[in-house]
Amino acid sequence: MQQKVAELEAKALAAVAAAADEAQLTELKVAYLGKKGEITQLSRMMGQLDAAERPAFGALVNQVKSSVEAAVAARMESLQAAARNARLQAETIDVTLPGARFTRGNRHILSLVQQQMEEIFIGLGYQVVQGPQVEYDYYNFEALNLPKDHPARDMQDSFYFSPNMLLRTHTSPVQARTMEKMQGRLPVMIISPGVVYRRDDDATHSPMFHQLEGLVIDKHVTFADLRGTLLAFARQMFGPEREVRLRPSYFPFTEPSAEVDISCFNCGGAGCRLCKGSGWIEILGSGQVHPRVLEMSGYDPEQCSGFAFGMGIERVAMLKYGITDLRLMFDNDVRFLNSF
Repeated sequence: MQQKVAELEAKALAAVAAAADEAQLTELKVAYLGKKGEITQLSRMMGQLDAAERPAFGALVNQVKSSVEAAVAARMESLQAAARNARLQAETIDVTLPGARFTRGNRHILSLVQQQMEEIFIGLGYQVVQGPQVEYDYYNFEALNLPKDHPARDMQDSFYFSPNMLLRTHTSPVQARTMEKMQGRLPVMIISPGVVYRRDDDATHSPMFHQLEGLVIDKHVTFADLRGTLLAFARQMFGPEREVRLRPSYFPFTEPSAEVDISCFNCGGAGCRLCKGSGWIEILGSGQVHPRVLEMSGYDPEQCSGFAFGMGIERVAMLKYGITDLRLMFDNDVRFLNSF
């Protein structure tokens, strides 16, 4: 019996050593060590032996089984290493080729410009305040001196959900909400950047766009303070040589009101295509906060005053970077976005 076991061990070891590939080696492992394998079947022969002979025979079978298992593992490792080496030799690598580059994303042009604008006003002492995009008619219009059926509402063609709720047409409702929350406390110095919605769509207008508006309320705030603030902004945003010009205008929530122009940064004021020969470029609207707006928000116009201003972030971006069509900023063209 021992002779038979030794012969089976020698046969198995020889077959394992001669296995040509992993598939053949796996078949040999099943043939010798599987549930019905030849070495596994040796354990069933112990029933034919005397009780005294069984322990020694069992130990012999386990020894043979361990020997073959070790041989299979060693041969498998050898075959796998040979296969790896063969693949490496077959593959040619040109080490002079440049490596693969992983490009990093960057912030959208509007996010970059908004961040620049915010940093300028934060440096002047303003706080950034946000508000809801779905707004009540009261905060969007009425609290800003635009009662129902006021003709100035036609300037802002709106998206309504109901007679009393709409997508905000400007970020001025944030100013009204802030004044109401402050309950007459002074001072107030905020900017309110964010998305707004109007039914416009052409090369210079979009139904969804971004605004940044500012509000200051305190004692003895004058038009001179407004001009100085806007001059500081223009010079930091467009260059230290910029000047500002205020032209009379009309906004229901400010009185007096003014359109603000900056001296053309393309021609230095001499007149060019960008400024249409005038030397000036319109950039924003502004004015002293209307006394009625102060009253509705809990402030006494006899005791305090303020100014407000608002500008389109897209317009600032178009002027600063020479973009000719506003819609380019929303087309998701990577070639355009990577320019900034």
